[in-house]
Amino acid sequence: MAEEVGRCCGGAGGGAPPLPVRLILVGAAHVALVLAPMAGLAGFAVTVIDPRPAFADPTRFPGIPLLAERPEAALERLAPDAETALVTLGHDPGLDEPALAAGLRSPAFYIGALGSARTQERRLGRLREMGFGAADLARIHGPVGLPLGGRAPAEIAVSILAEIIRERHRGKAA
Repeated sequence: MAEEVGRCCGGAGGGAPPLPVRLILVGAAHVALVLAPMAGLAGFAVTVIDPRPAFADPTRFPGIPLLAERPEAALERLAPDAETALVTLGHDPGLDEPALAAGLRSPAFYIGALGSARTQERRLGRLREMGFGAADLARIHGPVGLPLGGRAPAEIAVSILAEIIRERHRGKAA
């Protein structure tokens, strides 16, 4: 589908299609259930990571790779690059912060973290204690997503995907 959209909406339509931009979601909770398939429809190659048995059920994410392991191990293997967006959705500092630290050590073009402004402030403090500086921490979009005002999981997913797409195309000629 993404290839068809590319052809009809200004894509070249010839030759090999470009490799898709990757989206790695850490935390398979309510927002991930909506964001993962939505991002797939937008052309992203989505992977979900969550070591928690209650969430790491492949039937919850049909057709989407689901890694039931610690995020730091999975991210080491996945090796986020400049064509990777990473979003933490786990609502668990023990899950989210190791993933954010791995993301900050990578060239990922987008790093986002779900949570309130207060949660983000505390999270940044803990990451600062891990040795990350102001420039590193400024890479984290948190609270994640564009401020659209929505509170339902689908609305939050739209705001996250919109922000990722905006960042991916920021500075590129139209």
